[in-house]
Amino acid sequence: MQDFAMYFELGWQHICDWQGYDHILFVTVLCGTYLLADWRKVLILVTAFTLGHSITLALSALDIVKVNTSLIEFLIPVTIVTTAVINIVKKKRSPATLRISYTLALFFGLIHGLGFSNYLKSLLGKSTNITSQLLAFNLGLEFGQVLIVLCILTVSFILLNILKIQRREWTLFLSSAIFGIAFIMCIERLALIHFK
Repeated sequence: MQDFAMYFELGWQHICDWQGYDHILFVTVLCGTYLLADWRKVLILVTAFTLGHSITLALSALDIVKVNTSLIEFLIPVTIVTTAVINIVKKKRSPATLRISYTLALFFGLIHGLGFSNYLKSLLGKSTNITSQLLAFNLGLEFGQVLIVLCILTVSFILLNILKIQRREWTLFLSSAIFGIAFIMCIERLALIHFK
């Protein structure tokens, strides 16, 4: 039980750590254009992302899938840039665009899970029975992710309902700012990719 609590804490601290802010940026750009009233849509988005990163986190941590760490570190900001661009060009929210968003959240979750796995594998060392640690770490990640989403939706609520900022203006501002940060990350990490 003590191990479970420790890995749970490591999970939520990892996703909420400002030093690894790429995951915070992704969750922000993924959910930041929604309202509190859209909580069902946000729940589906976050669940799709969770499902994706849970799969690859487990596969990689169990050494079933081997990854090129430098390539994954480059692809993570690519997912952020792509999501930001979709937010910027998307004019209306239709059922078709929602389905695309859910599918991309799942796919991008697969990439982010591989990024999380590097951290988890370094914690586990040579441990062979990692099921409970993997579960605790993943639940911790989800707890941290929920905290981030709640903060984002609260900020959106204040800006749109109290300060009366237009929703489209907020979407363009948020997505453009995150696009700029993530694009610089892409350029910096592109030079660091090495293929074996």
